[in-house]
Amino acid sequence: MSSLYELKFGEDKTHVTLCRKRLRSSDIAMFRDAIAQDYYFQMYYDDLPLWGFLGKSEGDYLGQKEKHTKYYVFNHLKFNVLYNADEVVAINSFSDPSYLVDISENTEIDVQFTYSVSWNLTSERSATRMNKYSQASLHPISQKIHLFSFLNSITVVVLLVGLLFFLFVRHLKSELRSCSSGDEEEKKEVGWKLVHSDVFRCPRNISLLCAFLGTGTQLLILILALFALAFTGFLYPYSRGSLLTSLVIIYTLTSIVAGYTSASFHNHFEGNKQKRRVRLAGILYPVPFFIVVSVLNIVAITYGATAALPFGTIVIIILIYAFLNIPFLVLGGAIGNRFGLLEFQPPTAIKRHPREIPVQNWYRRKLYQVFLGGFVPFSAVVLEWHQLYASLWGFKIYTSPGMMLFTFVLLIFLSASVGIILTYIQLSGEDHEWWWRSTLCGGFTAIFMYGYGVLFYLRSDMTGFLQLSFYLGYTALLCYALFLVLGTISFLASWMFVRHIYRSVKLE
Repeated sequence: MSSLYELKFGEDKTHVTLCRKRLRSSDIAMFRDAIAQDYYFQMYYDDLPLWGFLGKSEGDYLGQKEKHTKYYVFNHLKFNVLYNADEVVAINSFSDPSYLVDISENTEIDVQFTYSVSWNLTSERSATRMNKYSQASLHPISQKIHLFSFLNSITVVVLLVGLLFFLFVRHLKSELRSCSSGDEEEKKEVGWKLVHSDVFRCPRNISLLCAFLGTGTQLLILILALFALAFTGFLYPYSRGSLLTSLVIIYTLTSIVAGYTSASFHNHFEGNKQKRRVRLAGILYPVPFFIVVSVLNIVAITYGATAALPFGTIVIIILIYAFLNIPFLVLGGAIGNRFGLLEFQPPTAIKRHPREIPVQNWYRRKLYQVFLGGFVPFSAVVLEWHQLYASLWGFKIYTSPGMMLFTFVLLIFLSASVGIILTYIQLSGEDHEWWWRSTLCGGFTAIFMYGYGVLFYLRSDMTGFLQLSFYLGYTALLCYALFLVLGTISFLASWMFVRHIYRSVKLE
């Protein structure tokens, strides 16, 4: 919301009255509680952030017991603005400790709030005014966290690459060689060769799977586009509104990708047997998003919080979805039907009746594989994920898009690699229903991320139903988007792997 402070360019002010306020007992109690918990305000001037404390407390302490604590509210604020030519370069705010109002007693009191403004010329160029905020990530503690995160990620990658090397170069290669040699006994010893007539059987809910892949691909491109904007300087710390605006515009434009991918894969798997549909791709993420945001907006309105979206903004979003997103989605579906992937021809004939799946060992069962598929990638990025949570919901400033991009690329690589390994283990157990499990193995990383988010909340100082609902709601939307993205990546990697190994086998 807009404050009452008026800072006109180049105009100094001294002890200007902001307002006169009569503080009642309830107001005083609220101020004391905020001061005791070190609450601070955060304002923006020309997209530059500034902070300041509400007041201070003084008292004598004996161990953990507080005695005779005095609470004071700062009623005078000083603004120091630096400018170069006609552009603002920096701004700071100072709560003057010589202007205090004692609110230790529960008695009503009249308070006059004032402020001063001083403008000073500087030689610093406006193009570098955000550098000091970007340097927050260069703090020694932040650098250590990024270093440990990097080393942890590299360790997991090295172990996984070693496992993949053993799987492909030694074990799988020898199996393919034995199959090419025509030794029937060796063929029967390998479980994944026995399900060649069932492994390409279309799964249940193929339309939902195609919508999953379409939405996941759309969100993947959206994330990569945001990284591109961050590296070009369009998105920077405290660029208010630009991130949300970019999300709306990019999501709308990439609806074509969702429609194309969904229809193309449906055409690839089902051919002309069934009419291609892209409607699921248009509701798989937007419907849960609108439901969660609507509930949170009602909560914010109930509490009278400024976080509630205005009615006009809600109408604009609905109109954009109805008149832009849906037409783009349909257009992408039409392009996918016409120019998408050709109908897939499996290397072997698919039997009419599916092969019975034998009883699996514990490490081949769905629960254990899905757990492992989520745990391995999450363990490699957990430290960086903590930094992201601390920036989104705490006071830290995340200004390392390069490190975040490295973490995201690493997450993609690990999800694809783990998906391939677990799919191979599943097929080796003569279990040919790999389609949905490969998506769950990749997407389950987001479940771990949400679980860590719950732990982060429990360890934080956030309290109250408003903070709880907003935290869990928006974190759920973020993790759900990553669930779709990582599940899509895991499936596509597994799909290419399965096609490769069965095309390499010379079956009679």
